[in-house]
Parts: sequence; structure tokens; C-alpha cells
Amino acid sequence: MPARVVLAMSGGVDSSVAAHLLRERGYDVVGLFMRTGVHAEDDSRAANKKGCCSAVDAGDARRVADRLDIPFYALDFADDFGRIMDYFADEYLAGRTPNPCVVCNTWLKFGKLWSYGQQLGADFIATGHYVRAAQQDGEHRLLRALDPAKDQSYVLFGLSRELLPHLLFPLGNYHKDEVRAIGRSVGLGTVADKPDSVEICFVPDNDHARFIRRHRPELATAGNIIDRHGTILAPHDGIENFTIGQRKGLGFGSASRRYVLEIIPETHDVVIGDREELLATSLRAERVNWLIDLPTDALKCQAKIRYRHTPAAATVIALPDGAAQVEFAEPQSAITPGQAVVFYEGDRVLGGGWIETASSEPEA
Repeated sequence: MPARVVLAMSGGVDSSVAAHLLRERGYDVVGLFMRTGVHAEDDSRAANKKGCCSAVDAGDARRVADRLDIPFYALDFADDFGRIMDYFADEYLAGRTPNPCVVCNTWLKFGKLWSYGQQLGADFIATGHYVRAAQQDGEHRLLRALDPAKDQSYVLFGLSRELLPHLLFPLGNYHKDEVRAIGRSVGLGTVADKPDSVEICFVPDNDHARFIRRHRPELATAGNIIDRHGTILAPHDGIENFTIGQRKGLGFGSASRRYVLEIIPETHDVVIGDREELLATSLRAERVNWLIDLPTDALKCQAKIRYRHTPAAATVIALPDGAAQVEFAEPQSAITPGQAVVFYEGDRVLGGGWIETASSEPEA
């Protein structure tokens, strides 16, 4: 009997081509679409955006499954997805900048997907992510994708190490243009040229503050924009409008470029200053997930502090409380609480955690 694979299908070209490649390699593929319910109120507006998980996407996924002659199921994850929307709103209101894609991958796309796959007797689960899973030197490893422009390893650092032997990523060795060409060659129709998902799926208009105000209408976070000396420069209508490093949209004029340095949720103050003040040499990460044995000594590696960040040379010290101290060889700009820091050794993902604080002071 061929090995069975449960594949997350979003209706986009990546997961659709992944389904084709898995079938070509002889796997028994079962397609799964995750209904989140997030477009139930305003699906017509969302359909014009580059999101995912809408009714349109579900229809596209089903048509691809029919064309490839694979079983297809749409499951209701609306209740589970509500946790992700709560997390998103609560992080902003705590003065942090969340990363819901990491959380969704950890909780749903791989947590719930594997649970469902086991019920179906699956040997593997798969997605259309651009990343590689490989066995090297007797270890199962998570590796960067061959295409650096599409690599998504950053958002997958939270995967369970025990899950690595059961993961398949058919697109890890392909470039995006190759994937679209395959989609056209096997007759996927308009799906082959469907735009990539670029917005957060439950914020299809990319208006984070609007979503948060609707999701937490009882909370008001208006306050003041201040400088490092506490001087009030202007009022603002909510801390959810700001993130560390932001320059545009501050809501007032200035003779020089100013950047958000800090968000203080207790007072609703937003602290701004010069670009140089964004630099930090270290950070503390909480809830670190390791994809290697827990380091007992200082670990030399490269650390990535946001999705589009170029990994920087760093030394990581694992702490006994599940946290880690990260010291950078060179100062890094706009290290943002709430975002993830991910550790690499070459192409290999070593682990990562959630940024709690950043500092320019040397660790005592």
C-alpha cells in the first residue's frame, strides 16, 4: 500500500502543485481545506484581496482535488481559529506586534492537521510551504527552501521536533516560477496564476487597527505620542496603530524623521525618537522551541528577527526557564517584542522563540 499523506489545500497554486507532485511520487493523497469562518461576514470584499481561506478558495481547492482525483474534505476550524484572532488583538493591546502566521502553523496547520491525519491512518502530513524537511546524519532536520526569495522556514520554527519525521514539503526544491509552470502544464487553469496570499487572512483589507477595534470594542487605547524625555508631541487614537520601527503614519509633522521606539500599554504612550535609537545588541526570547538537542553551551549561529530580516551573527544561551538570551555581533534595528527570533546554522533551522525584550546594554 502506498504511504498516505494528508495535504493542507488552500486553493492556491502552491498547495495545488504540491498535491500533483505527491500523486506523481506515488503517495495516497487526501486533501484538507481548513474552514476558519473569518470571511463569513464580508466574503465579497475579501474575494478581491490576496487572502486565503475564503469560500472562493475552498471552491478552487475542491476543483483541483477533483481534477487530480484525490479525496477532499473541508473541516470547520472556526472555534480554533478564534484563539488566533484573540491572540492577535491581545498582543497589539499589550504593546506587542504579533505574528499570527507562526501561531496558525503551530496550532492548526500542523497541530490539528497531524491529529486529523492520524485518524485517517496517515503516515505523513504535507503543505505547500517553501521549506525542506530532510534526514541528514541520522537526524530529521528542517531546512531553508532552495528559493531564498520564497523561503518560509521562519514561520515554521514552532513545529514539534517529534513531528519532523512525518513532514513532506514538495515545493522546497522549486522556485516559484517553476511551480506556476507546473500548474499550467497539468491544467490547473486560473489557479496556476492565482495571486499569492499576502495579507493576514482575517484582516483582508490590511487594516489591523480596524480589526482590533471590532474584535475588542470595549477597550480604548488612545493616548499620547511622546519623546524619550516624556514631552507630549501629539495625541493618538490607539496603540494598535503602531509597531516598533514605524516611521509613516505617526499622525503629526516633524522637522526630522522619527520612529516608534517603544509602546507602553499601561499608559497608552507611544515613544518616538531617532533611527539610531532603534539599534539594540541583545534580546531575550521566551517560549523557545528547539529543533535540536537543548544547547548546554553558548551557541554560535545566525538569528533572524523578522520574516524579511537578513540573519545576523549571534550567540544564543539557552536559559533554564525555557527562554534564551541572544547577543548579536552587530547592533540590529527595530527588534520588536511579539515577533519571533529564529536561529539558523547555514540552511538548518535550529529553533526559535518569541521576542520579549531588547536591549543595548551588555548582559551582566
